Amino acid sequence: MATWGNIMIQDANSSLMEQLTFFHDHTVMILSMITLMVAYIMIMLTKNKLINRYLLEGQTIELIWTLMPAVTLIFIALPSLRLLYMIDEINNPSITLKVIGHQWYWSYEYSDFSDTEFDSYMKPANELMPEEIRLLDVDNRTVLPMNTQTRVVITAADVLHSWAVPSLGIKIDAVPGRLNQGTININRPGLMYGQCSEICGANHSFMPIVIESTTTEKFLNWINSM
Repeated sequence: MATWGNIMIQDANSSLMEQLTFFHDHTVMILSMITLMVAYIMIMLTKNKLINRYLLEGQTIELIWTLMPAVTLIFIALPSLRLLYMIDEINNPSITLKVIGHQWYWSYEYSDFSDTEFDSYMKPANELMPEEIRLLDVDNRTVLPMNTQTRVVITAADVLHSWAVPSLGIKIDAVPGRLNQGTININRPGLMYGQCSEICGANHSFMPIVIESTTTEKFLNWINSM
């Protein structure tokens, strides 16, 4: 999760988020080079006392400053299109998790296991344990096995919601009457926090998401205990 004073993106906990992080760094590097080049040209122009009063056109320089942005956009567009295809790709998921957004809590159903469903509400401050985080912890965490292809099917029961977990690189809109889906593959065990990312009413900021990643054996034990 994001730590205090962190202005960058969260640490990746899925292969998709790792690729998103690489793309972010790639784009920031290109933007930094453009900013430095433009700043250098502007500074040099202010210090230059020479000027050609009879210059009417410069086809060479016009060609250069037309081609350079086009080539730069290609270097950004190609990895961006690759990522878009990766986000939509779902290959033989092992588990399906159904998520339903309500005002103002989440419901979860494990479609592959009968009678495994529960609601997840934000924990009140007076019920928090010392190690739990205010406004981010829930009474029922969503447990998922790591290194397992998981399909997430999302909808809403009332208004628009959005199921977002930044460290997994996933953000899917929950639309009433429609099923949206995505896929996640968690790299390591741990807790991942998210929140509703679509303004859905008065308590929009009080419906957090907590994903608990664990081993397959512990996940099956948890399922059997439900």
